[in-house]
Amino acid sequence: MDEASVSVGGTDGQPLGIDGLLERIRAGYERIEPQEAYAAAQGGEALLVDIRYAALRERDGLIPGALVIERNELEWRLDPQGSHRAPEATSHDLRVVVLCNEGYASSLAVESLRRLGLHRATDLVGGFQAWRAEGLPVRSGAGTEA
Repeated sequence: MDEASVSVGGTDGQPLGIDGLLERIRAGYERIEPQEAYAAAQGGEALLVDIRYAALRERDGLIPGALVIERNELEWRLDPQGSHRAPEATSHDLRVVVLCNEGYASSLAVESLRRLGLHRATDLVGGFQAWRAEGLPVRSGAGTEA
């Protein structure tokens, strides 16, 4: 996705607004459904990255195996060239599936990761809440299975 495709103005010169911005961003990549994300993570084909803040993780639980990186650190931790990268951030070809609580903030995060060159970055449709609603594995924030 190039910079022009995510401009801040609409076609009429008026501010785009968050809904329009999300629509433009999401048009540039294919989002992933919970069951597909689960299968990809289980098969070692994708890295799930949970960007929810601590209170939500404690309240609702965690996805086993997901890498937790709070949103304000995401780009620094996933940039394979960065000095603060996570060990899992091995290349720009890494398939990263970002998830937030309901699938909105994660779309904005994906746009940022793609600008860094992580061209396979995507996000989870419906976020953590959709994952849980599908009955996929969740453990409590305290570390026990939920």
